Amino acid sequence: MVEATVQLLCPECVKEWQVTPNELPESTHMFHCPNCHASRRLSEFMRTDRDLQTLKQLG
Repeated sequence: MVEATVQLLCPECVKEWQVTPNELPESTHMFHCPNCHASRRLSEFMRTDRDLQTLKQLG
């Protein structure tokens, strides 16, 4: 079975990475970029709307 992933993109330093939804808090919680430590709501790090929907469905 293939596990779903979501793609993240830091709005400040433009770092891209992907993780599984169960590794993340809810989309409304604060999240910190592991690269530049920018702090924003997790939903602002979602690369696409589809990634946000996946997070909401599986997270």
